[in-house]
This record gives sequence, structure tokens and C-alpha cells, in this order.
Amino acid sequence: MNGVEFRLLGVVGVWQGERRLGPSTAQQRTVLAMLLLEPGRVVPVDRLVTALWGTEPPTTARNAVHGQVYRLRRLLAPFADGAVLTTSRQGYSLAVDESRVDLHRFRALVRATRDGDPDEAGDLLRTALGLWRGPALADVAGGWLPEVTGPGLEDERLAAVERLATLDLAAGRHQDVVAELTPLVAADPLREGLVGHLLTALHRAGRRAEALALFRRVRRAFADELGIEPGDDLQRLHQAALRGEEPAPASAPAPPTAPPPAEVPRQLPRDTDGCVERPEQAALQALLPARDGEGAGGEGAGAMPICVLTGPAGVGKTTLAVHWAHRARDAFPDGQLHVDLRGFGPSDAAMTPAEAIRLFLEALPVPRDRVPAGFDGQVALYRSVLAGRRVLVVLDNARDSDQVRPLLPNAPGSLVLVTSRNELTGLVASEGARRLPVGLFSDAQARELLARRLDPARLAAAPDTVDDIVRRCGGLPLALAIAAARTGARPGFPLAALTTGLGGSPRDLDVFDGGEANADVRTVLSWSYRALSPGAARLLRLLGLVEAEDIGSDAVASLAGIAPGEAGRLLTELTRAHLVTERAPDRYGWHDLLWAYAHELSLAHDPEPERAEALHRLFDHYLSGAFRGDQLINWHYRVEVPPPPPRPGVVPVRLGDRADALDWFRGQRRALVAAVRQAEQGGHDTHAWQLARAIRSFLFQQGLTLEQAEVHRVALAAALRLPHHPAAAAHARFGLGQAQLRLGAFDEARAELEAAGDVFRALGSGADQAGVLSLLGVMADERATAEDDPAALDAAVAFNEEALALYRALGHRAGEARSLNNVGWCRARRGEYRATLEHCEAAYAIHRELGDPLGESAALDSIGFAYQGLGEPERAIEYYERSLRWRRGQEQVYEVNTLIKLGGAQLDAGRRAEGEATLRSALRLGEALAHPGVAAVRATLAALDAAPDAALDDGAEESRTGR
Repeated sequence: MNGVEFRLLGVVGVWQGERRLGPSTAQQRTVLAMLLLEPGRVVPVDRLVTALWGTEPPTTARNAVHGQVYRLRRLLAPFADGAVLTTSRQGYSLAVDESRVDLHRFRALVRATRDGDPDEAGDLLRTALGLWRGPALADVAGGWLPEVTGPGLEDERLAAVERLATLDLAAGRHQDVVAELTPLVAADPLREGLVGHLLTALHRAGRRAEALALFRRVRRAFADELGIEPGDDLQRLHQAALRGEEPAPASAPAPPTAPPPAEVPRQLPRDTDGCVERPEQAALQALLPARDGEGAGGEGAGAMPICVLTGPAGVGKTTLAVHWAHRARDAFPDGQLHVDLRGFGPSDAAMTPAEAIRLFLEALPVPRDRVPAGFDGQVALYRSVLAGRRVLVVLDNARDSDQVRPLLPNAPGSLVLVTSRNELTGLVASEGARRLPVGLFSDAQARELLARRLDPARLAAAPDTVDDIVRRCGGLPLALAIAAARTGARPGFPLAALTTGLGGSPRDLDVFDGGEANADVRTVLSWSYRALSPGAARLLRLLGLVEAEDIGSDAVASLAGIAPGEAGRLLTELTRAHLVTERAPDRYGWHDLLWAYAHELSLAHDPEPERAEALHRLFDHYLSGAFRGDQLINWHYRVEVPPPPPRPGVVPVRLGDRADALDWFRGQRRALVAAVRQAEQGGHDTHAWQLARAIRSFLFQQGLTLEQAEVHRVALAAALRLPHHPAAAAHARFGLGQAQLRLGAFDEARAELEAAGDVFRALGSGADQAGVLSLLGVMADERATAEDDPAALDAAVAFNEEALALYRALGHRAGEARSLNNVGWCRARRGEYRATLEHCEAAYAIHRELGDPLGESAALDSIGFAYQGLGEPERAIEYYERSLRWRRGQEQVYEVNTLIKLGGAQLDAGRRAEGEATLRSALRLGEALAHPGVAAVRATLAALDAAPDAALDDGAEESRTGR
């Protein structure tokens, strides 16, 4: 293999020096490129088919792929010591030394620049970029592979160019940068990093007029193509060029890793082995968006295909959707979103659109501080994030059209795939969705599924028994899959022996929705159940009591009252029997039919006291873990009535620090919310309200306001059944009122908070009473702004001063600091700026003493506001900028507030260009968050544009006063 290399960065092939040895055809080069992109990893045949022919392959495609691989293997045979092409059941892989592949050598050189000095890093980058001999994948067959993979590779090249330009600017090689970047920026004026480097190089090279002309061209491109202004960094460089100031010296930032991580969601569940081809797959393939993004399947420009797979439970809708989605995923390079909407499942608690939107925003990923509190704002943000992207959205197990509509993006080039037992006629009528019924397997398909999962010789030896299995499963794919698993687990048994007892009649298990059933699933499930060990059978029955979509192994151990190791062993047994599924590491779920069967078994075989005890242990597990987690993330809040100790058999949740607690809450969130609902419905009222209280701070801090409101409504219903424990209802009302306040439901929030405060006062619970007063103060302050009511502002001061006195009497330092800042803020809003400084500087000192940087940030913001009111804008700017150091990326709603005030202070100080730039930054971030202050910011900017030398009007001034 001496002297031979593989090239992807330009003309694809096997090269020796400057002589290409092959492949000789474009199709062979495509196959070689696919294998070299991921050396050593298996590339499925279906992906090779798509790479060669796109979404409409010929019927002979798979055979043609095998032929191309055969010819490629012959080409590589002389180099067997360094390039081995192997075949597996899943596809093909090429084992090759990555140092011989130009793409992987390029990436290694870029990675190596992290540790070298600037001169060495520059040499490495020049060597890396020299490996590019033209556009990547330049002469492969068709356009699919360059269109899907090429842009990402080009981004890697441009990132390296940008890094090298940074180093050259730092070394004073300005003319080199101009020569290198001018054609690149002309081709892509929206790549701000390259534009910034070119603008800097022109300015430093004494070509100021060209720099200014470049910015004008770029600004027009941004306006024409995106409808926005260039970013803050370019604005600052432009201002420096306008003033003739030297731009800040270029530093050499840490280089990006290569390849840079692509922050796109890959949420598809694992594909199922041995899937049977179905006619519906061809119909789905026809819906794939055209490569130009203008619709699909003959639809008009701008149409986004929506397909609804409908059919009875267990017919294989989810399996079909996931299997096809895996095959089609390369057509959606911006990611694949998937969610189980729980429309039909173990409980009536279907996933709300709000829950689903939040999951999608987390996956995209959108920082939690960017997510608006209200549902409408979240939907708008979700659609804005997906606009212009090519994403596959799989909405599994939907109940009705209303559950689906908010989850539909407005993104031509994307595709939405919905599965549901219902027809979703409303979605078809109003949204133009295409309904695709999924039918039962034919006898031939049923036999094919069995043949894919069982030994063909075994089936051939017992054709009558196979016919009996096919007949009794009635073409239901779920039943067939379970039957195959049961039969495959006993390879030495005759098939006839395993089907003994098939004649049992079904009892109450509703296999299909709407009376469409023709399969005896209960009997089929009984085969697997009777084959379980006693421990696994008991565990399956107890899992039928859990009304959640999944569960962790420690919670399973607590439910069953067994050791974690034993729980893991039994879960493995259930997983292998296809009775539960490990959907993610340590998250076990089940199909709703299996849950219904397990639930029936538990009701029939487990005494009621044993069932109640199992659920009590499960709720104890969640409550003890949530209580410990709440102590770690909310350390300054002292719970005056801790929960009782868990019962024997409960596995403790081990959390070491705040990071552990946050990870645990994030992983268990849906299970915890479901546990509150089930505890309330089952009469476990103490568990319901205490668990809601324990997860309140997490939900609030994460911005999960709708979930917080729902959980505390449920908790309140439970607490009201505990008349001898008035604190229970008070805590539930506090959590509900806090959520309603954030949602803007002031009247409802006030009623709940005042009722809670009355109880806390009567019980002598000072910290809780002070917490209520603080929230009432926040509400009064927000009402003062919303309704222009000075009396409400006076009430805000009074509430916060009362809270401050209570916290001081209790020695509650964190509460004292928060209340000091709240009082100071409200007094500044009344024009009492000196008093504000006194209060907020004291608050800052306490927060600093306690090590609370976000508290420090809030106090610094209030101090800046006071100095701005005192007519000292330069000092205000100083404090706002210090506040932003902590708030950036942490609390983006508050970041917008501070940016708005900073922009106003800069205008007051005569720093007009900076003020405008800051306000435009606030506007961009505020629009993404649906922030209520954006209208006032627009008014300010409009006033500045219309009358550059005029004072701001009242509407513009309002943009400075938001908290």
C-alpha cells in the first residue's frame, strides 16, 4: 500500500502520487466515498442505494450495489494490507488507515492546532487546507451525496480558513487575509466570521473605503435574504472603521474541533431488526421533499408533506414509521424529532402539546432561558427555529388533531409523520394531511416475519403449526413478534409443544380500538407470561400498576421491594421476552397492549394490599429522591415539614451535588409528574402534594411553567382531602399561584397566594409566609407597569418590606438579600434612587457572601437602574455590563431586560452607536423569546431612525424601565 492514498476532498478515488488508480465509474466512486466517510463502520445497503439513486431507486438497485461492491473489492485487492472491504448482514464496511484518507488527515491536522503555538498552528492549517483539491466529493454519481454531505464538509473547510485568518491577522499579514477571503466573502456574504476578518484586514491595510463598502454590501445581503441586521461584532467593526479607530487586535481563539459537533437532534428510536417490507413504504417514499425544497409528490411550492399512519393498536404503525424514518433520515440533514404523544396508553394522561413542544425545544437545542413561559410563545419559537430547515418530525401515538396541530412546523423541505389509532379527519381536512391506512399482515407477510426471526428449517419442519400461529395471530404484527420471541427462546422445543393451549378465549383485554379486533392477543401474550420465572412474572404484573410511559431500574426495585441487582436481572429477562423495551439507558417502557395485559394480571393475581404497598414504595422512592434533589438545587429554602422516612424495600436515590440533582430531575421529570397524577387518583394524597412541592423549584427554574401549574392543581385536589393538614393545601396553592403569576394570570395567582399566605401566617411558618409576600410584591410591581398604577407600586414596596422583615427575623440570609433587592428595585421605580443604592448594595454584599452569582447579577442590574435614574449614565453602564457577565446565556429573559436598560443608558451618555447596537441585540434576543418589551424597543429604534437628534418620546422611554 506504499504511496497510496484515498481522496474525498476533490476528485474521489484511490491515488498514487498524482495518478488516479480508480475507480473508473461514478457509481463506484460513490460507494467508495460512502465507505471512506465512516471507515470501519458498517454502511447499510439501503444507504448506499439512496446515495446512488436518491429517493427513486430502480427495482434492481440492491443487486446493482452488490455488483459495484464486487468491482470495488477487486480494485482494492492489491492493497489488502491496508484497505479491507468486508461484508456483513447489515451492509458493508471498509477498514482503512485514516491517515491515508485526505478528509480524516485534514481533520487530524485541524485538531492538532489546539496545542501548538500560533506559527506552528498556522503551518498545520495551511497543510490541512492544501489537502483540498476542489469541492468535496466532486465526481460521484448523482447529486444526493454532495447535497447532503458536501455542505457540512465545506463548513469544516471554511472554519479552518477562518481560524487561519485569525492567526494571520494577529501576525500582521493583512494583505494575505484580503487575498484569501475576498472571493470567499463574495460567494457567501452571510458568513459573519469571514466578513469580520476581511473587514478588519482591509481596515488595517489602510483600505478603509473598501472596508466600509464591504459592510454596505453585506448589510444589504442580510436585509435582502434574512430581513435582519448583521450581528453585533460586525456592527462594532463597522463603527470602528467609520470613526477611523484601530479595531481591537485579533487574538487567536481556541480552534474548533474537527469535525465541529452538529447540534441537530437524532431522536429516532432504535430500528427493529427483521422488519417486513410493506406496501405503505412506497407511498411514504413518494412524500419525500424534493431536493429544491419545493414540495413533494407533485405538490405546489412551499407545501410541507404531512402523513398520518392510521390503524388499530398493534398493527405496526410505530414500527413502520420508525423503520422508514431510519431509511429516509439522510434526506433530512437538519435532524429527526420523535415524540410518543401517549394518545392511547396506560392512563388517560395523554401528552399535552405543551409538553411535546418543550421536549422538542430541548432537543433542537434551545437554551431554557430563551423559552417563553407561555404556550403560544413556545409554539412560535419552535416554528421559528425550524424555519428553513429540513427536519423529519415523527409524532407517534396521537390521540386527536388538536394534539397534533401545534406541533406542525412551517418548514417546506421538512416532513411530518403522524401515527394514530384515530383517523384524524380534522387534520386531513384543515391541514391537507394525507391519510395512509396501515393494514394487518397478509398470511405471506406473517410467514415472512416468522422466517426473519426464527430458524427457517424449524418452520419448514412444522408447516401446520406455522399455519396455526399465523391464523391465531390474525395478521397482527405485535402478536406475531411476541409469538416469534416466545418460540425463539426455546430452540430445542417442537413448535407444536409451544402452541399448546392456544385455544383459550379472550376475556376483557381490548386489543383494538372501535371493535376492529380479529386477533387473540391475550392468548399470545400468555405464552410469554407463562414462560417467565416467578420473579419476572410478578414484576411484569406490578409494572401494570405504573401509569407512566417509562421507569428506571431503581424505581422498579422499589416498586417490587427487591434489590437493584435483582431488578436489573428481571428487567433483562422481560426485555429479552419482548415484554418491556429499554428505550434509553435505564429507561424501560412498554406497549399499551402489554400494559393492559399486565394490569389485568395484577388485578387478578395480586391482593389489593400488596398492590397498594407496591405503589406506596414507588411513591416513597420518588418523594425521597425529589426531596433530596430539592435540597441540593434550592439549598436556601428550609422545608419545615420533611416527608416521612421511606418504607423498607425502597431503594434510595443517591445524589452528591447540585449537578447530580439536576441530572436526576431531568431524567425523571415525566415519571415524577405522572407519579403526582397517579398518587392523587389512587388516594395517596400525602405523596401527591409532597411530591409536587419537592419538584416545584426544579420546574420553576427550568421554565416548565405549564407543567408546574398542572402538577399543583392535581396536588391541591389531593391536599384538600387532608383537612387536618392545612399546610398541604397552602403549599399546593403557593406552587399554583407562582406558576399562574409567571403565566400572567394575575387574578388567579393573587387568590391562590393570598389563601396560602393566610394559612402560613396562622401556622407560624415565617419563611413560607415571606415567600408569599415576595411573590405578591412581584405581582404588584408587574401590575404597576401593565396598568400604569402608582398605587400598585406602593403595594409592591409594602409587600417586599414585610417579607424583608420576616426573613431578617428568621435569620434567612438568602431571603433577606432577595427582599433587599426587591425593595430597592421598587423604590427606584418610585424615583427614590438613593434608597435603592442602599438596599441593593446591601443585597449584593450578602449574595457575594453566600456565593450566589445570579443573585449578584440581579443586584448589579438594580444598582445600574438607580444610577441611570440619578443622571449618571456612565456609572449605570458599568453596573449593567457587570450584571450581563453573569446573565448572558443563564437567564435570557433577564438578559433582555438588562440589555434594554443598558441601551437606554448608552443613549443618555451620548454613545448613540453603541446604544443602537445594544438595543438591536435586545430586539433580536427578545423576539426569539417573545419578550413583552420588544414593542417598546422597536419604538425607540423607530424614533431614532425618524428623528436622529430628537428626544425620545414616552413610548420609547418605556423600553428602559422593564425589570
